[in-house]
Amino acid sequence: MPKLGIALDLGTSGFRGQAIDLDQNGKILSTAVTTRHPLPGANVIDHLHFALEVGLNYAHDVVIRAANQVIDDLRIEKDQVVRLAVCGNPIQLSLFEEIEIRDLAYAGKRKLEALGVIPPKRDAHIVKAPKIRGLDLLPEVDVLIPPAVEHEIGADALAMMIQTGMLEKNEIAIVTDYGTNAEMALIVKGTVYTGSTAAGPALEGQQIEDGLLALPGAISDVEFEPDGDNQDIFSKATAPNVKPLRGKLKTRVLSVDMAALAGDTVDPATGKQLAKGELKAVGITGTGVVGLISQGLKANLIHIPRINTLDTEIHLPNGLKFTEKDLLEAGKAIGSVRAGHITLCQEAGILVEDIETAYMSGASGTYVDALKAQDIGMIPAKVKRIYQVGNTSLAMARDIIRDVNKLWEMKQIADDLRQHHCMFAASKTFEKVYILELSYWTEGMPLAQYQKFLKKFGFPALQEVTTTPEVIKTVERDIPDLGEMGLKIISDIGEKRTIFFEGCLGDNACVAVCPENALDMEEAGDDFQLTIDLALCDGVACRRCERACSEKVFNLVKIITSKNKS
Repeated sequence: MPKLGIALDLGTSGFRGQAIDLDQNGKILSTAVTTRHPLPGANVIDHLHFALEVGLNYAHDVVIRAANQVIDDLRIEKDQVVRLAVCGNPIQLSLFEEIEIRDLAYAGKRKLEALGVIPPKRDAHIVKAPKIRGLDLLPEVDVLIPPAVEHEIGADALAMMIQTGMLEKNEIAIVTDYGTNAEMALIVKGTVYTGSTAAGPALEGQQIEDGLLALPGAISDVEFEPDGDNQDIFSKATAPNVKPLRGKLKTRVLSVDMAALAGDTVDPATGKQLAKGELKAVGITGTGVVGLISQGLKANLIHIPRINTLDTEIHLPNGLKFTEKDLLEAGKAIGSVRAGHITLCQEAGILVEDIETAYMSGASGTYVDALKAQDIGMIPAKVKRIYQVGNTSLAMARDIIRDVNKLWEMKQIADDLRQHHCMFAASKTFEKVYILELSYWTEGMPLAQYQKFLKKFGFPALQEVTTTPEVIKTVERDIPDLGEMGLKIISDIGEKRTIFFEGCLGDNACVAVCPENALDMEEAGDDFQLTIDLALCDGVACRRCERACSEKVFNLVKIITSKNKS
């Protein structure tokens, strides 16, 4: 009987798993991915807040049921599995293990002591499957848990440092995982400066009206091709007038093999199809959003924070669109990344333009046009080289599965790492710069004014992109090898809960106000039945549904934790 291993990436935007044949030199057999995270919320802080409010045990149950579904959809015989390796940030791994999370939520030793919290040692270790309550694997299966470096910087961030090889090079370099929880690490003279910002899900295509994760059918990039008489203006990337340039929008769409192929070409002002592509688009992912903003700015289709068309929308193929609300969500995420880069440079005592190499990890870091990302501030302006390296968290889990010694090597690196962690939430530098970023992206603050404030705060000015860096794509897909059985997409990862609230008038106010369409109401005799999809819900940090209830009978936690499943 063959021996199999499972690599599992517990990402903030979703879970990704791969089955590996250990008897055939670690051959990948299959891949399964979810389209969302199973817990309510848009980012890792929402997941933590949710777990604190409803209870660690409940949150663990939801996470494990989703992990079991990923394992089931790998299409393998589970009695052949001998080990499972997980990778993710400290919050996700703590929820998976069902260990203390309050030390991740509250800063300050006195606060933790007052709560009676003893922070667990998040070190590399191996446990048997029964230690992970609810995990549907045989009792003898080993579960490999990698180490964290700091309470905000976990195994996923350590994985991107190891997988990129940045720790072995003599250079000033920065690596960023462009995801919902954007981890970043800057290395200067052997010391690593780390940080993490809840950028939000827009960089992965979520909280965008027609957004989609990096999945088949997603627009992964766009290219604006101006009419002939506008070529010179567009090539200089200037915006001499408010009127948008005439031209067409070419799209790239992900195939079932996650390759970017030609999509339809449309008129961005109307959506009229101008040329048919190989693939039909069903949504736009975060990388497509980045490309659209870059091209939209050059073509004057976008004048931040406005979209410069008659209906204030940029039209994409098949009735898809990009709205000003989408621009706002994307801008907040992009701004948090640039603020993080500036903050780490201040911590290290260097200028942003001193960074020589940038590494981009994660799905967004893989499929995005790196030069377009640099255009809008997601990559430092003066880097000489940009590496796009794929999903380093899943790659690390694969390496550990293939060779358990890699787990202990990872622990040694974590122990030896000379590192300085910056909590952005407590950083005055981050606070000041992010306020400027918000003013730029949400209020249209001119860059000249932005620069004046940077000078006033004693920060270096933003640099312009004046040269073209070398772009090295080490992989064509964020998961380079999907295995001989290919990819299985799990679109319905969310658990649904149904409840009757006594006194509900059935006016649908809660349903109408939900930004993610997570609620549904049906009449059931004289009562009104409410159903919630946990994976769509924005979580306990939102609660618009509760505030909208005129009778004040709606209780979000009560419906989420209801035992009635639909």
